[in-house]
Amino acid sequence: MINKLILANLTQRPIRTFLSVLLIAIPVTLMLTLVGLSHGFVEDSSQRTRGIGADIIVRSPDSRVGTVGLSNLPVKLIQKLEELPHVKFGTGVASHLVSGWTTVSGIDLADFERMSGKFVFREGHSFVKPDDILFDTYYAQQAHVHAGSKVSLLNREWNVAGIVEPGKLAHIFLPLSTLQDLDGSAGKVAQIYLKLDDPANTPAVIDSIKTLLPDYNIYSVAELVSLTNVDNVPFLRPLLNVIIGVAVLIGAAVASLSMYMAVQQRTREIGILKSLGASKLLIIRIILMEAFCFGVGGSVLGILFSFLSRWLLANLVPASLPQAIVPEWWPIAGGIAMGAAMLGALYPGILAARQDPIQALAYE
Repeated sequence: MINKLILANLTQRPIRTFLSVLLIAIPVTLMLTLVGLSHGFVEDSSQRTRGIGADIIVRSPDSRVGTVGLSNLPVKLIQKLEELPHVKFGTGVASHLVSGWTTVSGIDLADFERMSGKFVFREGHSFVKPDDILFDTYYAQQAHVHAGSKVSLLNREWNVAGIVEPGKLAHIFLPLSTLQDLDGSAGKVAQIYLKLDDPANTPAVIDSIKTLLPDYNIYSVAELVSLTNVDNVPFLRPLLNVIIGVAVLIGAAVASLSMYMAVQQRTREIGILKSLGASKLLIIRIILMEAFCFGVGGSVLGILFSFLSRWLLANLVPASLPQAIVPEWWPIAGGIAMGAAMLGALYPGILAARQDPIQALAYE
């Protein structure tokens, strides 16, 4: 009987029900989208790091995980590292932040392809002229360009020489010497990648490099991938906490306002229930169950909206904002939404339970 009553209350005013569910779905969507972006960044970065084909990465002492390193490593250091036992060859890469999370990498094409394998071109060709630039398919889609297009980047105009398959180091590539000239860092790189004769020798080689360069940051690729997580992405964890807090506030406010209006509109109904012997606890239970239904509906709709947000981002900014779907967060976001809705409905439920049945029956 109670379930039928709750269902009738929800369906009697479909507009109110729909708006309440929609407003609760918005913070759920924000939570899942932000979590999806954090995981998308991690997965994208890990894939591109593994795609380099290196075993060890050497960075300067002032660099840290999750940031674009300054080009302050001398290129001559590569030759010295190549002399270490088990090191087959190395290559240096320069980096420059373009916007947001997107960087352009300056590479020595021959050395880089020797380490990671040949670029697979979807369109065009490799570097030919000094003003040639390469995009991967994600950034080309985002920038709406094709091979032969002209683009303005880093305060210069470039010729898009080719579009390559993604998954190697970066979304944008320039010749190493060109980027060094732009940054005024001739003869220097931001990081050095080393290929070993056998990955099993990685710990021994890292120890040798640390002896040679005690202040430098030395990582195995496996270690660097493991360090790439949401807590190492600047501002992402605090932002996620803020979004969760906003979700709780919005969910509680929506449920409180909706249920308060419902209590005011159903004064006679509540009076009839109490005159028939309904306890205060039963009245509160009915109000909370309705709010719980709002939370469930908002959670489901929010999950569906997260798929919509991923589709939009994948079509608009696939290189800058890669979003993943994270099912493990569905029950977390849903629990937060449902808990906030029930918390917000508690006060209107108490007001309804305190109503005098005689006055409620006489209410017009």
